[in-house]
Amino acid sequence: MSIFKKFKSTIGLVQKLDLEKIGKLAEKVDLNKMIGLVSSMKQEDLQKLVKFMEGGKKKHEFPEIDGDFYDLHQVLNPEERAIQLAVREFMQKEIKPIVNNYWLKDEFPHQIIPQLAKLNICGLTYEGYGCPGRSSLLEGFLAMEMARVDCSVSTFFGVQSGLAMGSIYHCGSEEQKQKWLPVMQRMEIIGAFGLTEPEVGSGVAGGLTCTCKQVGGKWILNGQKKWIGNATFSDITIIWARDLDDGNVKGFIVEKDFPGFAAEKIKGKMALRIVQNALITLTNCEVPEGNRLQRANSFKDTAKVLRMTRAGVAWQAVGCARGAYESALRYTNERKQFGRTISSFQMVQDLLVTMLSNLTAMQTMVCRLSQLQDDGKLTDEQASLAKVFCTLRTRDIVSHARELFGGNGILIEHDIARFVADAEAIYSYEGTKEINTLIVGRSITGQSAFI
Repeated sequence: MSIFKKFKSTIGLVQKLDLEKIGKLAEKVDLNKMIGLVSSMKQEDLQKLVKFMEGGKKKHEFPEIDGDFYDLHQVLNPEERAIQLAVREFMQKEIKPIVNNYWLKDEFPHQIIPQLAKLNICGLTYEGYGCPGRSSLLEGFLAMEMARVDCSVSTFFGVQSGLAMGSIYHCGSEEQKQKWLPVMQRMEIIGAFGLTEPEVGSGVAGGLTCTCKQVGGKWILNGQKKWIGNATFSDITIIWARDLDDGNVKGFIVEKDFPGFAAEKIKGKMALRIVQNALITLTNCEVPEGNRLQRANSFKDTAKVLRMTRAGVAWQAVGCARGAYESALRYTNERKQFGRTISSFQMVQDLLVTMLSNLTAMQTMVCRLSQLQDDGKLTDEQASLAKVFCTLRTRDIVSHARELFGGNGILIEHDIARFVADAEAIYSYEGTKEINTLIVGRSITGQSAFI
C-alpha cells in the first residue's frame, strides 16, 4: 500500500473514532498494549470477544412465568379451561389490587361477593338447584386459581360453596335443598360451617360438647363453636351438635336472627386475616325441626362433607404454593445484585427448581385425586394423603420463596409474607397433619393408632 493510501486510510479511521471515549479508555488501560493484544488475536477468538461484548448490550427476554410446568391444564376441556381463565382474570383484576390492604386491616371486602357470583361457579359440582353440575377436577383448578392470588378469598368461597352448601346438598331434605341451595348458589345467602369447638378440634368425631335436645317441634342447642369462617356476617350457619337423647351427631341450619345465637369475631390472627372467623355461642338457641338436616343422623354423614372438601384444601395448598413460586420467580428476574439479575445465580436456580419440583408433584397428585372423586372412587385415606403431602410441601415452597426475597420478604407489598402466613393456616385446618397421617396409617396397616 502506498504512503498516500495509508495516510488516507488513517484519516478515515480517525474520523470514525470517538475521541472522548478513547480518552476515557486511556485512563483505565494501556492503549498501546491493548491494541497489541487485540491485533494479535486469532480471527475466531476476536469474533467471540465481539459477540460477548455485544451480547451484554442486549436486553434479556425472560420466559413466561407459569407454575404449570407439565401443562396439567390440558386435562380440562376447552369450556372448562375458559372458566379457569375467567376466574384467573377476576382474581388478577379485582382481588390482587386490594388484597394486601384488606389483609392488613383484618377485614373482608364484601363488595366482591356480587362480582364473584357473576362467575356462576358457586356450588360448581352439584346437580340441579341452579348449580352448574361441573366436574370436581374443574372445582380443584378454580380453588387453586383463587389461592394462587389469595388464600383467604379461596377459603371464603370454599366455606360457602363446599362446606355450607355441601352440608345441605348431601344431608338436607329435598325441601331444604329447594329452599336454600338456589339462593346460596347466587350468593344472595352466605353460609358458614360450625363443627370445631374451643376444646374440641381433632376429636370432633367422638367428642362434641355442643348439644341438642328435641323439645316438641323444636330443638334446643347449647355450646360453643370456634374458628368458624364467614360466621361474623353469614346469613346461616350449619351447626353440628350431639343429641342428648341418642348421642348421635345431628346437623342444623341456624339462621343468624335465631334467639340464643351469637357470633363474636376472633381477632389477632396471623394468617387468613381476610377470613372472618367467629366464636359462636349457642345459649338455649331454638331451632325449628324444619331446619334440622333431615339426612344427618351420625358423624358419618358429617364425614361425607369433610371428605369432599378435604380434597379442596389440598388444591388450596397447591394454589398457595404456586402463587409463592411464581412471585419468587418474577422477583428474581427483576432483582439485581453484582450487576446481574439474581435468577442467573446457580444457588437461586437450585431453589427455584426445588420449589417447582415439589409444586409439580403436588399438582399431579391433586389432579388424580379429583379424577377419583369424579369417578366416585375417592376414599378418606386418599384425600388425607393429599392433604398431608400438599400442605407440608407448601410450607417448604413458601419458605424457599421467602428466602429468595431476602429482607423484602417481610414486606406485605411483595405478597410473599402473606403466602407464608396463610400456609400455616392451611397446614392446620380441615384435619391436622397428625390426624390425616393416622387416617392413612390405619389404611395401610389395618391398625388404628389414634390413641
